[in-house]
Amino acid sequence: MKQWLSRLNRKGRGADKAPRPHAVRTVMYATSPLLASKTPPWRSKFLVACIGLGFCLLVGRAAYIQIIGTDFYQRQGESRYARTLELPANRGRIIDRNGLILASSVPAPSIWAIPKDLDAGPTERRKLAKLLGMTTAELNKRLEDNPNFVWLRRQVDDSVAEQVKALGLKGVHQVKEYKRRYPEGEAAAHVVGFTNVENQGQEGIELAFQRDLSGRDGTRRVIKDRLGNVVEDLGDRVHPLDGRDIELSIDSKVQFFAYQRIRDAVAEHKAKAGSVVVLDVQTGEVLALANFPSYTPGDRQNLGGSQLRNRAVTDTFEPGSTMKPFIAALALERGQVKPDTAIHTAPGWFMLTGSTIRDAHPHDILTVSEVIQKSSNVGTVKMAMQMPAREMWETFTAVGLGQRPQVPFPGVVSGRLRPYKTWRPIEQATMSYGYGLSVSLFQLARAYTAFARDGEVIPVSLLKTEEPAAGIRVFSPETAQAVRKMLQMAAGPGGTAPKAQTIGYSVGGKSGTAHKQEGKGYADRKYRSWFVGLAPMDKPRIVVAVMVDEPNNGKYFGGDVAAPVFSEVVQQSLRMMGVQPDIAVQPQIMAQQRQAPAVEESF
Repeated sequence: MKQWLSRLNRKGRGADKAPRPHAVRTVMYATSPLLASKTPPWRSKFLVACIGLGFCLLVGRAAYIQIIGTDFYQRQGESRYARTLELPANRGRIIDRNGLILASSVPAPSIWAIPKDLDAGPTERRKLAKLLGMTTAELNKRLEDNPNFVWLRRQVDDSVAEQVKALGLKGVHQVKEYKRRYPEGEAAAHVVGFTNVENQGQEGIELAFQRDLSGRDGTRRVIKDRLGNVVEDLGDRVHPLDGRDIELSIDSKVQFFAYQRIRDAVAEHKAKAGSVVVLDVQTGEVLALANFPSYTPGDRQNLGGSQLRNRAVTDTFEPGSTMKPFIAALALERGQVKPDTAIHTAPGWFMLTGSTIRDAHPHDILTVSEVIQKSSNVGTVKMAMQMPAREMWETFTAVGLGQRPQVPFPGVVSGRLRPYKTWRPIEQATMSYGYGLSVSLFQLARAYTAFARDGEVIPVSLLKTEEPAAGIRVFSPETAQAVRKMLQMAAGPGGTAPKAQTIGYSVGGKSGTAHKQEGKGYADRKYRSWFVGLAPMDKPRIVVAVMVDEPNNGKYFGGDVAAPVFSEVVQQSLRMMGVQPDIAVQPQIMAQQRQAPAVEESF
């Protein structure tokens, strides 16, 4: 037993002497050369200073955010959840003198989308594109423009909006907007004009009275959740202020009939365009302002300037023989002639400073009244060359030529009337029968109010007014009445425009025909045809001016092309205005059947 224990003790001591490969080596820190080196005192101070500076910066930043810059960060925070919704004002209506609606706003849904939320496969996108009237490629391109918001189609029909809603597409939404409706369509398009998709006036009365019609939009401050739903209102809402209605002087019935007649005349004579202006000479109100070609205000795709342009106020032209009554009136006013004064016009032409003035047909001796009735260039020039150029210019200016009409309408032009000091004798002569100056049909209609109002030219208005217009005297009442008789002769048997006669009413007026300017000269086969007149003759109520541009169906004289339009417009307008006929109907019908053909006017 003792031997066994002795052996065990020896083995244990041997084990203690065996190598230990995983033992940790003892490190003598006190003798380490790295730790034994002395640390510079500034290093610890610098470290403490950096920590202190960083702490001060954090405190300063926190103070700036919480105290100084709090407004900015509050605004930034609100922008994440608060929204200002616009409450659109209802645009005012445009109505005619009788209260009939020419333009009004109706609710119309608009379709918009959040492209990043849109969950629609190819089939659904194809259906959506078809409903919105576009190709799938167009829809995809539009959705790629902005991941957060994009308009898909503005102001669609209710049926389209319902079908889009029925698709149940996530990310596609609708909002109510207002769309303009124009019940009179093409007939009143050039007067009323139109708005764009943002309800901003672009043409006509819509543009001229944009501020009055548009009103003022309201606002509503709300909180929205991440899905765009309104959660809560913030503060009081600002209610919208609707636009005010604009009541025009236009009579929609007269306007529609005038449009129909000029449209038919353009088609009959294969003309380029045409216009009609109807004025009430008691108040100066514009009852009709019609043009053709026209357009539908609610559908303006693929339109050009020829359709959009209001030719009656924007286009100017040489007025031709329609200027001759003003020369006769000035000659009467100056006392140089009387209505029965004889003027030698034979042999139908004469020379003036090397240029030849001609009549369409030679006449021998004509009275002043017959000069207007037959539209003699020679007789008119002989009267004009006896008066100073200054007086001619003053008369033309007094009736509104060369001046912009004072009506609130876009595109109104002044025409051209050069200062009299620059006139040469031949220019004074040609201006007396309508060449060398330019006017609009609107200006010409207003100028003829001088004869309808016993020598006064009245201001014109596109807005309804009840008060008689105060005019500016240009001629004496006796002169104006004498010229009215001449105009009645010109529109009667033996005159240039017997086709202007209308059943039940006495009429008078002057036709005009002129070559169109082309380059630096005049086109041989391009004409403008006019007729400007008034009715009834004893106490005129309306002035009607008609222009047909480039008639191309064998007839081009104003008495053949424009006078019949005048006749129909006068008859219908006076009847709708309740003006009593001043001529027995049956004898007049028989007289018209026996009337002589029109005299070809000189131009």
